[in-house]
Amino acid sequence: MASSGVSTSSWSKWQIALVVGAPVALGIGYWYLKQNASSIGQNNDSSSSSKSKQSSLLGTGDQTSIDTEGLDSVNSAKTLPENPLERALYHKDAGNQHFKAGKYDEAIKCYNEAISVCPTDKRTDLATFYQNRAAAYEQLKLYKEVREDCTRALDLNPKYVKALQRRAKACELTHDLQQSLEDVTAACILEGFQNQSNLLTADRVLKELGRQHAKEAMASRKAIMPSKQFIKTFFSSFIEDPIKNSMSDKNESDSAEADIRGFARAKQAFVVQDYDDIIPACTDEINSESAEYKNEALVLRGTFHLLLGQHDAAFKDFEAVINNPDANVKLRVNALIKRASLHMQLEQPVKSLEDFNLAAQLDPNNSDVYHHRGQVHLLMEKMNEAMDDFNKAVTLNPNFPIAYVQKCYTDYRHAFQTRNMEKMEEVMNEFRRAVERFPTCSECHTLFAQVLSDQQDYERADQYYRKAIEVEPENATLYVHRGLLQLQSTGDINKAIELISKALKMDDRCEFAYETLGTIEVQRGNLKRAVELFDKAIPLAKTEIEMSHLFSLRDAAIAQATVAERMGISIASGNQN
Repeated sequence: MASSGVSTSSWSKWQIALVVGAPVALGIGYWYLKQNASSIGQNNDSSSSSKSKQSSLLGTGDQTSIDTEGLDSVNSAKTLPENPLERALYHKDAGNQHFKAGKYDEAIKCYNEAISVCPTDKRTDLATFYQNRAAAYEQLKLYKEVREDCTRALDLNPKYVKALQRRAKACELTHDLQQSLEDVTAACILEGFQNQSNLLTADRVLKELGRQHAKEAMASRKAIMPSKQFIKTFFSSFIEDPIKNSMSDKNESDSAEADIRGFARAKQAFVVQDYDDIIPACTDEINSESAEYKNEALVLRGTFHLLLGQHDAAFKDFEAVINNPDANVKLRVNALIKRASLHMQLEQPVKSLEDFNLAAQLDPNNSDVYHHRGQVHLLMEKMNEAMDDFNKAVTLNPNFPIAYVQKCYTDYRHAFQTRNMEKMEEVMNEFRRAVERFPTCSECHTLFAQVLSDQQDYERADQYYRKAIEVEPENATLYVHRGLLQLQSTGDINKAIELISKALKMDDRCEFAYETLGTIEVQRGNLKRAVELFDKAIPLAKTEIEMSHLFSLRDAAIAQATVAERMGISIASGNQN
């Protein structure tokens, strides 16, 4: 759950979209929430949010909303100047005075006069008059007129930042998000990504545009089975899964028969990693008249629906078991944990925690409940609750390495936040004991490496990533983490790309690798390549939240490429050609 950050001293957070690392052993709560942790747990009042958004977009109406150059020198004249340009400036200055007084209709009349008398070859001045009139229209909420005047200003002065900013806001309010994004991107590029207000606007537009694209894509999304390593990692986050624990390679492989059917066939498929056959085999069991293992088949089928991103089907299967009081308690609890993750995917944290609480009531000594709820609490920044849950999980099952090391990580986060140096040293010792006690758990090595990286002990961090790879040489995510470490420690982009590319050769369904490599290519200015990588990541996303995030990255790269080509600006250097 640690963030494997990249040094951002010279990188805009929005421009590079800030790569965030994921733990190797993904708990389902984390898997669904890794792209949306900051928003979960916040109160969402749509009406107040809408009002706040409207207020933030309209501007304040102060002097910075209009261009006021020449105000003192020209408007001090007692009579109307005869020179056409001076007369235009006179009218503009009068309009500015009305604007500052809140008399926007009067200001517009003055700007009209300025535009009508200004010589047509004075393009920069004309652009200013149109932009100032657009500012007055904005105060009157006449957004069509705002867009028209900003467009006229930009036709005259294509690099007029104020006009770009104002048109971007008007387009956002009129739901033309693509134009809004291009305009605010142009403003960001021209100002070197230094204007915080523009960055916030870009971030807001990207999120909304990403949500729209994700909603459309999810409706026609083709289910893709994750890689075998991903599935293995997913199931490793459960220590009390009754179905997984009922399987053994020896027993199931020995019982392989040509006519094996139903749940027995599903278990056999699981052992030999023929995952595509699990849902059909479970369905065969569920539809069977005898259906001795119907509840087990429902939970296993629901789990693979979840892994495929088929959420409605997953909900249906889990609920059939949850609502069955005769079902095995551990099966019901396992289904509740997984349904809780689906609620989180839908940004319903209250319902998610209700499921966890019900699971704890049904089986208070089930460490999986507290382990997975602890991950969700950590993502919601509920540190005390997360610590309590991980402590409970480890107390109940001290030999579960993933819960043990995630407890260490949570304790470290808390010690860091509270600046408790004594506790931090104690936790570091706990990490050392964890890797010694569980040497074959790659998650122990990886989370310790992330903490060492946070402390800028890059050499030792790399050693532990290497140890994790020795434990799981086919885990592509580990190579991505090592690649990110190269960026953070030495800035060696080529080495980072080499490691991440190796991850993709190993697992061509590693969404994390595509996303990270795409983000690096954005930083390098290789925007076309970045878009190609994001396009490969998007179909692999299992949730609308995750897909929305990837579309935002893609839209940002496309907008930057479009604007850079239009304006003759190099993204990599930020210099004009």
